[in-house]
Amino acid sequence: MPADFLPFAHRLADCSGAILKRAGATARSFDSKHDASPVTAVDREIETALREAIAAEHPDHGVLGEEFAPTNLDKEWVWILDPIDGTKQFIAGIPLYGTLIALAHNGIPVLGIIDHPVTGERWSAADGTPAICNGRVVTTRTSETLSGTLMFTTSPEPYDHDEFRAVSALRARAAWCVYGAGCYGYARLASGQLDIGIEAGHDPFDYCALAPIIRAAGGAISDWEGRPLGLTSGQRFVASATPALHAEVLATIACEMPASGTRAL
Repeated sequence: MPADFLPFAHRLADCSGAILKRAGATARSFDSKHDASPVTAVDREIETALREAIAAEHPDHGVLGEEFAPTNLDKEWVWILDPIDGTKQFIAGIPLYGTLIALAHNGIPVLGIIDHPVTGERWSAADGTPAICNGRVVTTRTSETLSGTLMFTTSPEPYDHDEFRAVSALRARAAWCVYGAGCYGYARLASGQLDIGIEAGHDPFDYCALAPIIRAAGGAISDWEGRPLGLTSGQRFVASATPALHAEVLATIACEMPASGTRAL
């Protein structure tokens, strides 16, 4: 059962959190990857430590991480790691960064952790369990229509022309929009403080950990076409506080996007 892996997943988050807290006050030099996104020595240190722990505890599991080549993605169980979600914020000293840890079963994420050691908050869920933040059950808001909703997106930069038009259509019907929240915004959506989160230009290690938590909290999350998220999903995803709201969000997106507008990985 996915929940059987939660204690180990929390130990992974304890490990990554200790490294992030230790690094929090240090200078943040970085390199640029092939896609021009930044990476730090701390990203690599965390992912190396988590991979070593997984190899020792579950040598028959695969791993997909942001910083190193994937291993054994054909395995029944695959861990998905984003050592620092929000590396740009981390480099800039803005405390909106955390670690994302997910476990997929046959390609579908069934366990997720959003760890935010700067504030001492951790969200977790596995299929069959409630969504938990620091020992408390959390649930999403009950919004069922777009009118008056609170939405967020990490940055407008990744959107192409059609994608930005779709996001703008959502923004026109929402009450307001927050920018720059990253994984912390999705944690707050699960905790009932935001209604909609939408992104493009992302990868499975950016969203797989979010999916089990948001589902367990009562929300909905998918790609922009409404398909469940997994290891082979594309680069767009959207989350909503309720399934009814999600249906309206997807319909609004569909009205603005060309029929063939699917981004591949």
